[in-house]
Amino acid sequence: MKTMLKDVLFAAFALALCAAPAVADDVKAGDLVISQAWSRATPGGAKVAGGYLTIENKGTTADKLVSISADIAGKAEVHEMAMDNGVMKMRLLDKGLVIDPGKTVKFAPGGYHLMLQELKGPFKQGDKVPVTLQFEKAGKVAVSLDVQGVGAQAPADSRQMMKKMPDHSGMKM
Repeated sequence: MKTMLKDVLFAAFALALCAAPAVADDVKAGDLVISQAWSRATPGGAKVAGGYLTIENKGTTADKLVSISADIAGKAEVHEMAMDNGVMKMRLLDKGLVIDPGKTVKFAPGGYHLMLQELKGPFKQGDKVPVTLQFEKAGKVAVSLDVQGVGAQAPADSRQMMKKMPDHSGMKM
């Protein structure tokens, strides 16, 4: 009986992992690893969207993200939000963004982000939005942004799913 219960719990756990929301695959380009690429769904008529991701440089030399492009946007740029004399300001990084060797740069709400403007259509939850990142050394890299809900603060992943699973650690078997 104990073995059967353990088998049932294991099967339920495995099924829950399979049912976790899909996440963007890591993309490797030269010494760079791009992961957790996502965006938010846009309300009807929105003409702007942000894109977020993580870039890790596993190499020994710096690389630079020099530009981005996306067919769904008339204009795509790399931006940064930062505090300036107590005021949050957004600025275009027109000279690009250096990814130092051994470092990770996270694009997230309120910081570095991809700014997609003049949208040609809405972003709907569950969609994948293709963008192309242009690096100085790694060249052009195709990435898909996983579209989350309108108010999402981070990409969905299996770790979030695990937090929602009930704790059965106290069960007697």
